[in-house]
Amino acid sequence: MNLHRRHLLAALAAAPLGALAQTAPPRLDRIVVAGWNKPITEVTPLLVDEDKGFYRAQGIALEYVPGAGSADAIRNILSGQADVAFSDPLTFFAALDKGEKLRAIYDIYPQNVFNVVSLQGSGIVKPADLKGRKIGVYSLASGTRQGLQVLLHSAGLSESDVTVVVTGLLNFAPLMQGQVDATAATDTGLLIGRRRGLPEVNVMEVGKVLPMSSDLFVVREDVYQAKRPALQRFLRGYADAAAWMLARPDEAAQLAVKRAIDGTDPALNLEIIKLRNAASVSALTRRNGLGALDVASLQAAADTYRKLGLVGKPIDVSRVVSQDLLPGRRGEPG
Repeated sequence: MNLHRRHLLAALAAAPLGALAQTAPPRLDRIVVAGWNKPITEVTPLLVDEDKGFYRAQGIALEYVPGAGSADAIRNILSGQADVAFSDPLTFFAALDKGEKLRAIYDIYPQNVFNVVSLQGSGIVKPADLKGRKIGVYSLASGTRQGLQVLLHSAGLSESDVTVVVTGLLNFAPLMQGQVDATAATDTGLLIGRRRGLPEVNVMEVGKVLPMSSDLFVVREDVYQAKRPALQRFLRGYADAAAWMLARPDEAAQLAVKRAIDGTDPALNLEIIKLRNAASVSALTRRNGLGALDVASLQAAADTYRKLGLVGKPIDVSRVVSQDLLPGRRGEPG
């Protein structure tokens, strides 16, 4: 043994245990979240740990993997590229319908954020008025199409009663130019459309017909069983980040300038954040804390999607959601 190594070992042996413990960095458990989109303003609670430390405080090293839709997010957890998927309920149900073993552990947005928009004067003010019309959707695989199908179903109609036109994400130009009679969108999409010059419109909210969650955190069953403590701490970190965004929307909007790829305009960030804050709370979350899962509402959604032919088998939602990892009430604004 050389002299340098002997001196090093002697120094380590002589050092107080407390001193050694202070020099060792705390161990963090890695949790990877698969998103449905790029790191955009809407998901600010997942982007600001470097600034705010919500996840590090829970012993979690958080990573975000972007995607192009909820189907991407589910694929990323099925392939093992991520631990947690940020997914809409239908994509979750469709994966269950194919035999995948998945579990929902947190309700990100308990409010339904989808809508169908028509220009004032179009004569389209209720779902039945859509019959025989051209309706725009972001894409055939998007939640906007699902929302349209739900509205049509509520009026005894189906897609065969309308002409569905793919207009692309956040594209209200076809509506304004008369190429479609109405377009399916989201609350944030409508906000951005109005900022881009969309005139006065009629808005049919899908949540009035089917009040249900827009997005959930979903995990594979084996990950749920193997990583329960880390997942629980991740959910604590997310709930704390969401509560911070509820309490400090202006600060969140400023941090989105730095962390979100679409966050260049702090004023627009603030409007988007306020909409997402509103979608994050419900009567149930006010009683039980952020993330509380409304099993009855999700069951109604699963049953509706089966009637629409979007899933083939009955789904017992109570068997595929778990509330046991939820942080409960943690002082978030009511």
